[in-house]
Amino acid sequence: MIRLLILLALALLPFRALAEFGALARIDGAASLTDQRGQVVLEFGLSQGVPWRVFTLDAPQRVVLDFREVDFTALPRDFDQSAGVASVRTGPFQPGWTRMVLELTAPMAVQEAGLRVAQDSGRAALRLVLVPTETSAFAATAGAPRDPRWDLPAPALVAPAPRASDAPLLVVLDPGHGGIDPGAERDGHTEKALMLTFAQELAEELRRSDRFEVVLTRTDDRFVALEQRVAIAHAVKADLFLSLHADALSEGQATGAALHLLSESASDEATALLAERHDRDSLLSGVDLRGQDDQVAAVLMDLARAETTPRAEAMAQALIAAIRDADLPVNRKPLRRGAFSVLKAADIPSLLIEVGFLSSPRDLANLIDPAFRARMAVALRQGLEAWIETDAARAGLVRQ
Repeated sequence: MIRLLILLALALLPFRALAEFGALARIDGAASLTDQRGQVVLEFGLSQGVPWRVFTLDAPQRVVLDFREVDFTALPRDFDQSAGVASVRTGPFQPGWTRMVLELTAPMAVQEAGLRVAQDSGRAALRLVLVPTETSAFAATAGAPRDPRWDLPAPALVAPAPRASDAPLLVVLDPGHGGIDPGAERDGHTEKALMLTFAQELAEELRRSDRFEVVLTRTDDRFVALEQRVAIAHAVKADLFLSLHADALSEGQATGAALHLLSESASDEATALLAERHDRDSLLSGVDLRGQDDQVAAVLMDLARAETTPRAEAMAQALIAAIRDADLPVNRKPLRRGAFSVLKAADIPSLLIEVGFLSSPRDLANLIDPAFRARMAVALRQGLEAWIETDAARAGLVRQ
């Protein structure tokens, strides 16, 4: 019955209402998330009916609702009065789609899910009822329904086309977070916005050189799952993958740029916490990484990691040297290793770059300064150009 609710949510809407949908629905009327006789009940009104779906995900236990599309800004801050829900997150998921994620404090099953659309006005009312269930039963029914509009096919081994020795390198820049996942936040600034701005500026700096082509994993404020970021790099046959971040650490005084390489074990406790948080942020945004990420790992782990790991490390050292030469702040431990899922493209040299830390007032001031970002972009370009020269000298190890 739960899967039937998931798959038929669109079919439950009147045909006339579907034909009259506008671009955006708004919260209209009362909204509440409350405990009622052992159940959790979510109710809110919408200015119009929209296609939607609901499903559950495990580890952590969540209920996910997708809408096309809802503006949640009028949702009251105190509407969540349920002890059964640990947190509520809303935000853009894919272009034209909005997501609400309820992180549960205990396993609960969808007993009732409906969106009633008034025939006369087109207004809609959502009602979702959750009831307690066993952990095993929750896990057995959890999982996102496949949707060809944004789900990726299973990864496959594809032989890359030969690249001319003098051809520009294709760099994939990955602005961290986005959409429903803001990343770190400090003084009104978000990691997702700062890194999108910096990625666009770095892309322009690289494109002005005849040695690089650039693709961004996102060009606006949208959510991109970690495995999708890896898949984008493979789809465009990238030569390099750089994931850009500006995290906040609650412990210690981390400042300055730091670069991370993929490793099954973290080189330090701070890196381990960052890697865990990066993956968890994607989970809390309603994406189940376990199945897809395991598939990606299974296919890619046996590829050319013996070749790409030393190339990535050499690239990291070249970038660190260039940042230092530009007299820009560098972390006291500038090269670290951690189990970041976004670095799992084993056949593409990949780095996660902490451009700075939002937990550092100095770094935050730098990150919002266009002049600083321009200097950092130039330094990274110069570091990549230096790495190209040394990498070319290792011609016998260049990726086939």
